[in-house]
Amino acid sequence: MAVIRDRVGVRHVVALLIAAGVLVAIVTYASSNSKAAPVAGAAEASKCGLGNGKKATGTPIKLGAIATKLPGTDFTDIPNMAAAYFACVNANGGIKGHPVQLNIETEAINPVQAGAAAKKLIGSEHVLGMVGNTSILECTINHKYYEQKGFYVIASGIAPECYGTSNIASVNMGPRYSSDGAAQYAISQKINKLVFDQSNVPGTAYNVGGVQLIAKAAKVPVTALTDNVPIQDANSVAIKLVQAAGANGGVVLNFTPPEALKILQAAQQQGLEKRVKVWACSTPCNTDFLAKALGPQWNGRLGVNAELNLPSAPGPDEALYRQVLKQYGKKVSGGLGSFSQMGYVEAAIATKALLGIKGPYTVKSVNQAFLNVKNFKTDILCRPWYFQKAPLHIPNNTDRTVVPQNGKMVQKQGCFNISPVDPAIAKVRAIEKKNHL
Repeated sequence: MAVIRDRVGVRHVVALLIAAGVLVAIVTYASSNSKAAPVAGAAEASKCGLGNGKKATGTPIKLGAIATKLPGTDFTDIPNMAAAYFACVNANGGIKGHPVQLNIETEAINPVQAGAAAKKLIGSEHVLGMVGNTSILECTINHKYYEQKGFYVIASGIAPECYGTSNIASVNMGPRYSSDGAAQYAISQKINKLVFDQSNVPGTAYNVGGVQLIAKAAKVPVTALTDNVPIQDANSVAIKLVQAAGANGGVVLNFTPPEALKILQAAQQQGLEKRVKVWACSTPCNTDFLAKALGPQWNGRLGVNAELNLPSAPGPDEALYRQVLKQYGKKVSGGLGSFSQMGYVEAAIATKALLGIKGPYTVKSVNQAFLNVKNFKTDILCRPWYFQKAPLHIPNNTDRTVVPQNGKMVQKQGCFNISPVDPAIAKVRAIEKKNHL
């Protein structure tokens, strides 16, 4: 088992041998500083980790991440942004002198690749924790392995097992619950029919399941469609959606930003954007890149479910997020947007947990610290985030609706609850109430 010892702890032992009074002074100083340190996630956060401007040079703390990467479905911006945050932490004291090293593996929606990636990171590279996992299949393939190895994974979930198991907790609510929120918004606009279209990748039945329940409760019929990505003929897709929805209908999209943009631009080019009552989209569309590309014709016309705050929003964590992205995020191709925000939040949660560990950094201590996270506050999320012991995890179940406005996303609807008509949401709310989360 990999063990990294806390050099600060060693100094405290030496101090004890010198004088008990000196030890008290040192402990008092360390305690006061741990409360005042501008750690991301605290209300006053404005710096990475310790924020002391000193480069970490100790033994690295190795963490791992797995992401899907192939044309039309690329989630590597999320772990790449987590790595950018850790780079900022490493430039500001690291984890009590230890730099964080994030090893990233990719898979192409391939079960063998996804399983091999986890075993490589944990079994061969001896990472102490997993942070930033974002994969179509990874949770499905690896959740039992994580349970066997005692790993509690801080993720950006997609597959059902990212939310329905004990050892994975995500900062987002994933395509199912974000599509729920988008459908709630569309239905609130008094439509008489809903069309849901998504990438034809594993998990389509799971993703649409909540939308169908919400629409059924509202007595709104649903047409469920899928399209292969990368999309080759966006014009045909746009026509198909508009015809299926009708003039008083709504269209909900669940695609990565580049693929959603193809459909929306094709609708615009054919003069179809006003042929339905409302367009909506799950969280990936919450990016100024998409709002700018669409232009003013789409002002207020696209309701995007936002699992995280606007990337341009005020607030200490949002400001630090933008600063870290600019300074350290060269590998984050999508720029400001929900994907990079997810990576930032995941790394910030992990950093705060790691800084709270007393003694050696081991698989056991790191994962216990991740599991113990409770009431992690950030202006990027509607509510405090938690891990904690539970049979299922959907800690992010309250979000916003944003719309494009002159090349920027702006908030249209403040934080609202995802409907408990979706049974997993009802279960999580009961767990939260019971455990005061």
